[in-house]
Amino acid sequence: MKTVRWTARILSLCILVFSLPFYFGYGNPLPFTKPEYTLWENIALTMVPLVFVGLAVGWKWPKIGGFLVVIPIIIGFIVGLFTKASFSGNLLVPLVPGVLYLVDGLRSKEAETTGTMPKDSGPQQ
Repeated sequence: MKTVRWTARILSLCILVFSLPFYFGYGNPLPFTKPEYTLWENIALTMVPLVFVGLAVGWKWPKIGGFLVVIPIIIGFIVGLFTKASFSGNLLVPLVPGVLYLVDGLRSKEAETTGTMPKDSGPQQ
């Protein structure tokens, strides 16, 4: 499980370090403030900060972080299908650490409830 956890953490750190300067460099646009924005653009502007928060929160709470990444991307994909907007493939990149966070969070929760420890998280000798 440590491999999954650290893979998700390293990927999310890379995504945050690369993406946040671009996001704030464009002036942190607020959704639903300009009438010329389409529904898809407003959903994307709402979704991106949630994904960033999820990538950061996943370091401490992987299950919550995973849900904060995966759910907005799925909603954005569904809205994109209904509005016939083109779904950006770039949004699939944060989906990888989001799913890894979910796997880590759900497996560690399962290990707590069953009383078994994952293979690689035993006591260090």
